[in-house]
Amino acid sequence: MPSFDRPGIGRSTKTASGDHLGHFNFKIEIDGVVQAGFQEVSGLESETEVIEYKDGDDITVRKRPGRTKYSNLTFKRGFANTPEFWEWRRAVINGMTARKSGSVIVMNDAGEETMRYNFFEAWPCKWTGPALNANQGQHAIEQIELAVERWEKK
Repeated sequence: MPSFDRPGIGRSTKTASGDHLGHFNFKIEIDGVVQAGFQEVSGLESETEVIEYKDGDDITVRKRPGRTKYSNLTFKRGFANTPEFWEWRRAVINGMTARKSGSVIVMNDAGEETMRYNFFEAWPCKWTGPALNANQGQHAIEQIELAVERWEKK
């Protein structure tokens, strides 16, 4: 029978500095205001284009980094009848783009911040309202997609 008193075994709530973080413990902050109820964040991706070139008689194709592109960030949450995201999206539709900065904050089991992804020059390029189906007992979900100029990990 295994001993649950040894470190790393059992259901201890204590985490060591090298432990992996759960993907479920995060919060969203936009322009310094914590946004509630998000259940999923995706799109924390960056990609640098590869520029290939040939130098004189060299038979090897050389590669160097080009421009870096950052993916859009997508946030999903239970539908809340609050107007902030829709109003921000509607402003873009009406030609008044308000760019904002924010953060995806990852926390440990104790609720302390362990890392942060700061994003810059964001604006809502897509908003998806809840799918409504009377035959299913699921929660209504809204989704907001933000175009971002860049993000950095802190």
